[in-house]
Amino acid sequence: MTKPLALSLGEPAGIGPDITIAAWLRRDAAQLPPFYLRGDRDCIVRRARALGVELPVAEVAIEDASTAFASALPVVATGLAATAEPGRPDDTSAAAAIGAIRSAVDDVRSGRAAAIVTNPIAKSVLYKAGFAHPGHTEFLAELARDGGATPQPVMMLWCPSLAVVPVTIHVSLRDAIAQLTTEMIVSTARIVVRDLQSRLGIAAPRLAIAGLNPHAGEDGSLGTEDRSIVAPAVEILRREGIDARGPLPADTMFHAAARTRYDCAICMYHDQALIPIKTIAFDEGVNVTLGLPFVRTSPDHGTAFDIAGTGRADPSSLIAAMKLAARMADASRG
Repeated sequence: MTKPLALSLGEPAGIGPDITIAAWLRRDAAQLPPFYLRGDRDCIVRRARALGVELPVAEVAIEDASTAFASALPVVATGLAATAEPGRPDDTSAAAAIGAIRSAVDDVRSGRAAAIVTNPIAKSVLYKAGFAHPGHTEFLAELARDGGATPQPVMMLWCPSLAVVPVTIHVSLRDAIAQLTTEMIVSTARIVVRDLQSRLGIAAPRLAIAGLNPHAGEDGSLGTEDRSIVAPAVEILRREGIDARGPLPADTMFHAAARTRYDCAICMYHDQALIPIKTIAFDEGVNVTLGLPFVRTSPDHGTAFDIAGTGRADPSSLIAAMKLAARMADASRG
């Protein structure tokens, strides 16, 4: 990877600054690729002080970030102050978080950064400021527009032993069932296959398609959606040459032996996908947005206001997100 990763600040009052600092301090032991923080230098300096950490911080231009990385945490300023104290978002929080994401997207789309890694945001804080998107995933899709249609973003949660994709994401279970269609399953699976091939080097991805109902509907006796919605999607994918199996009972898809039989599990709703991976790899899971014209990863956890500034935040997921982003960016270039 010849260009650095762009790391967005995230919610300034959360643990994003903490894990950014911890990741940089572990850069050699973790063999991290060069990265720079898009955000406010003073925010990081204050947080390091709160943590009692000696941290050299250098405000740099992007082209100097990789050189500075060896001796200081590089910060590329957004011009937006982030004055929130740990655990207490303030009136600068939303603008600082959104501005950092926008700047990081600009950096990667202009070719100055290899990929984007995003620190956690606090949706409630953004909503109060008028943020119109359900979350990071949908906002990034909007920023990825290039005068045409908005790409379909696909959220994949990844760890070395499991990758999962929910077809419906940030909606209630009632709405997820109402929204689920054969076409939605097919379009999601196509994006997963394309990006697993181009960004993770899996030549012929194997997909396990979960059923919606218990026991995948028991041939209609426990619900007809698996027979009328999910099974037709699997048939379409198989006719296209995609190695897809299902609908499969979700309760038997995630034990160790089952996980060896597929490269990604396509699940019908949020918790069906996220419960198994957070059980298996709570501290090392990575959130990946597929379907975008650039690579984006994120730690698979929230802002953890209750431990921000205490030194208890674990940077493992952020470190894993950086390593995966670099791997995916290298594969995309090759």
